[in-house]
Amino acid sequence: QAQLIESGGGVVQAGGSLRLSCAASELAFSDYDMAWFRQGPGKEREFVAVIPWKGPSRYYEESVSGRFTISRSNANRTMYLQMNSLKPDDTAVYYCAAQYRGDYYFRQDKYDYWGQGTQVTVSS
Repeated sequence: QAQLIESGGGVVQAGGSLRLSCAASELAFSDYDMAWFRQGPGKEREFVAVIPWKGPSRYYEESVSGRFTISRSNANRTMYLQMNSLKPDDTAVYYCAAQYRGDYYFRQDKYDYWGQGTQVTVSS
């Protein structure tokens, strides 16, 4: 059974940085679109960023564009999210997700596998 395990969450002051990682096992990682979603307190889970299985494109939710960078290492079967200039509104549980060669990047129901989440808390 495929597994996704997030790490790197924590508590940081506003303006600080964190780097999240998502390690995949039992998964043909290079064939999967990989994405980050987040769920803030009292909010629904929302799309953050996606890196497709092929090609140079990256897509970001508008509020994180220019501050967050998504990347992947197929050799290490790991995806990353570098988060800079963090704001209190970025406080959430961050989830990684995998979709097999799909085109529905922004639809949560199209993702095949999910991690358990990692908490990010940004203090003001």
